[in-house]
Amino acid sequence: MAELTKSKLQHRKLTLVGILKRVIAISIGALLMATGLEIFLVPNNVVDGGITGISIMLSHITGVKLGVFLFVLNLPFVFLGYKQIGKTFAISTIFGILLLSILTTMFHHLPAFTDDVLLATVFGGMILGIGIGLVIRYGGSLDGTEILAILINKKVPFSVGEIVMFFNLFILGAAGFVFSWDRAMYSILAYVIAAKSIDTVVQGMEQSKSAWIISDQYREIGEAINARLGRGVTYLHGEGAYTGEDKKVVFCVITRLEESKLKSLVEELDPGAFLAVGDIAEVRGGRFKKRDIH
Repeated sequence: MAELTKSKLQHRKLTLVGILKRVIAISIGALLMATGLEIFLVPNNVVDGGITGISIMLSHITGVKLGVFLFVLNLPFVFLGYKQIGKTFAISTIFGILLLSILTTMFHHLPAFTDDVLLATVFGGMILGIGIGLVIRYGGSLDGTEILAILINKKVPFSVGEIVMFFNLFILGAAGFVFSWDRAMYSILAYVIAAKSIDTVVQGMEQSKSAWIISDQYREIGEAINARLGRGVTYLHGEGAYTGEDKKVVFCVITRLEESKLKSLVEELDPGAFLAVGDIAEVRGGRFKKRDIH
């Protein structure tokens, strides 16, 4: 029994079909992001937020290919992603970032789709956001800002969303000095459009999410969430209105990057479990601070 319980707490390996689906989704996501950047935004001096925005500005200043900065600047966050979210996430992220770096280098000499800055901003932001959202949905990331925010969140009394917003306001403001202030305003528009596109693909409007799980295997699920996601859980008492049976409810708060992993975990331990995931505008206090899982 102890060996069975221990095996449930260990990280589950993806099936061949699962790996193939993830590779295809991340590849398409990286392709879309590279297209949004090199065919729409970069030729018109419009930047995105996060590490991507920093990379675009450094590439413009130094003349070094954008792909080089995308890979080098995001690389440290792969290790942080491994410590904070897991090995599968880290592998998916480094694959996506490497492919993105290669594709942006290949697309660099292609002509811009349009020289109308407004059209480039709208469609570039939309395509880029869809690409990023697709990668997040399948358990990876193409920008290290959110991972860094999760780490900083452990040390400061600010939410992940507030930290990301602070970073991006600084980065998008810097675009006014590197390019021009009208391009900085277009960059803010591109960032907002990309953010909405990401939310649409991932089906989550906030950085944090609440999860409610009703299952007869509540103890195993709770222990697995603690061991494999590094999140604390709370067991609540419930009663079925129709049957009158006593039920245990597992409650936890996660980030949107962890939603895919939580769903897989619950499906693995109890395919018939009731799982509800909702958006949270803000999380304060308690034991929401995430611990390392490696």
